[in-house]
Amino acid sequence: MNARRSSLIALAAAGALGLTACSGGTSAGGGGATSDGEGGGDGVVTVWHYFSDPNQVALMDAYQEKFEAEHDATVENVYVPYDQMNSKLVSAAGAGTGPDVVVFNGAEAATLALAGALAPLDEQWDGFADADQLPDSVLHRVDGTLYAVQGYVNLLGLWYNQDILDEIGVEPPTTMDELEDAMAAATDAGYGGITLSGLPQSQGEWQAYPWISDAGFDYENLDADALASGFERVRGWVDDGWLTQEAVTWDQTVPFQQFAAGRTAFAQNGNWQIGTAESDADFAYGVVPLPLGSTGGVYLGGEGQAIGAHADDPDLAWDYLQSTYLDVEGQELAPDLVGSIPSRADTAQADVVTGNDLLDPFARTIADFGASYPSPAIPPAAVADVQLTVGQAWSAVIGGQQSPRDAADQAVAALTGQIG
Repeated sequence: MNARRSSLIALAAAGALGLTACSGGTSAGGGGATSDGEGGGDGVVTVWHYFSDPNQVALMDAYQEKFEAEHDATVENVYVPYDQMNSKLVSAAGAGTGPDVVVFNGAEAATLALAGALAPLDEQWDGFADADQLPDSVLHRVDGTLYAVQGYVNLLGLWYNQDILDEIGVEPPTTMDELEDAMAAATDAGYGGITLSGLPQSQGEWQAYPWISDAGFDYENLDADALASGFERVRGWVDDGWLTQEAVTWDQTVPFQQFAAGRTAFAQNGNWQIGTAESDADFAYGVVPLPLGSTGGVYLGGEGQAIGAHADDPDLAWDYLQSTYLDVEGQELAPDLVGSIPSRADTAQADVVTGNDLLDPFARTIADFGASYPSPAIPPAAVADVQLTVGQAWSAVIGGQQSPRDAADQAVAALTGQIG
């Protein structure tokens, strides 16, 4: 492993700018909560999460097995659909109930903390012996109070089907022109061009951001022309047959499943799909950074882990977090099973990370395009509304319900009021 690559992987842990974020929630299948939504208070840690991808579920199961082997306690993993997680947490908190531990879209830490759904972690963190191994960028504070920590980093890259690229005679793209030329050639050869998520919520905004920022849009300067330009590019992909309008119904799990089926040249998706690629893709594949220009940004994300505001046993919940997401061996499970990059500085140098060539493009993306998620320009209380506004506009453009111009104008009008 060369020194440059090792330093890039380390940067993935130590340099993740103002991190919070979404790695790929899903709205498909899964289990249900217990009748009262709580742990029993008798050595049971109830963990709410939104994963249904088999590899992400396997990670939750591995954390359960690790904790139960090390403690006289039981873990109950409870699936809550991504688009229901916040409302269920807030509703449960209002009733004085809820999970012991919650694994959630870290970008929404402020939303959940301000709604009273998360417990402060300052006392536990002050006593955590390995606190210096995790950078401040993976600590989710709201108004100076710590509410969640991230055990790993996730971000988007451009996955490619090497077999299709070989057939059409192109190299993995490094520029937008190369990407669009390759999608056109793939479509002419009978394949799909690209898969991505067009859901009208935070996952859509997460996937939209690289393309709208590449067009010059950001939340500090709400330029409707730049937003319209970003929307127009992706709508053009639909009009040219490179991207299906079905993307408006896809969370981030489904488009990668479509890619792994082998009939699409590219997928805009994350490092957390490495395990799925290894298990499901029956073709040669690889990853390159998204082909963005100087203004382009890729959100740095991952799930936040927190203790529920009404946890039956907060001390046991904290023991769970220390044993799983914050532990050296626990953090090694994430790159091994899913492909996420550990947030501990020491674990980022483990062989399971540095020995994986697919992680290098993501590490380079952090260095070249890494963007804080959510943007510091967005007030904490407005994060959820901003994500919804842009996600809905993104989805409306892909689905053809609005023109790029109309969607951009309406979105910027709403954002102006939300951001202030």
